[in-house]
Amino acid sequence: MNIGSRSQVRALIKKGLVFADGVPVPKPETQVDEKKVRITCRGKEYRYRPMVYYMLNKPSGVVTATWDKHERTVLDLLKEYLQAPEGGGDLAGVPLKDIFPVGRLDKDTLGLLLLTNDGPLAHQLLSPRKHVPKTYLVKTQDPITGEMVSALSAGISMGGGETALPAKVSLLGERECHITITEGKYHQVKRMFRAAGNTLVYLKRLSMGSLRLDDGLEEGQIRELTEKEVAELC
Repeated sequence: MNIGSRSQVRALIKKGLVFADGVPVPKPETQVDEKKVRITCRGKEYRYRPMVYYMLNKPSGVVTATWDKHERTVLDLLKEYLQAPEGGGDLAGVPLKDIFPVGRLDKDTLGLLLLTNDGPLAHQLLSPRKHVPKTYLVKTQDPITGEMVSALSAGISMGGGETALPAKVSLLGERECHITITEGKYHQVKRMFRAAGNTLVYLKRLSMGSLRLDDGLEEGQIRELTEKEVAELC
């Protein structure tokens, strides 16, 4: 079923627009068996489709794509996870081809990547209008100066007519910091530091919105999101 994101569905239910076998669903917490009842909204029928959510700690050297002729992809990692004895099995009947990465991490970038078949949630997380915060661990070639921090915090011109929105920068060491951005432009963090006069040697995403990378998840490892994590994302 793909009426919308969880928050959108809750709003539709509260407005009395979602029906189960012709009867209005009284409240968002109402439990119904979507496989046995007919769900309609605004005159359109919606068939049950389970949603799946996986957290990947993306390693370097893997491309963020569903398929690639020459490179190993994040979906290849998911397939390996599902086939492993401790893996997630059959995706609750969801075809692997329906799952996609939410957003993109460069081949040499590590860290948090969400894999799902939930289109409305992906749109919500990636929409430029939502300004969903994303935090990265950055390591640089040269020392990070106060002037660089000020430039990044003020909103720096990245060239090509593009200016990044102000970022939040927290220094961790002479050549290491956390940076939080609210956009998802092409190679954005790398371009921001280049414009500030520095070069990245390491980039790892730690969080996206409310979802934080599990500290216990090794590079290349995958796990399902908890119900709490999914609810907070939606």
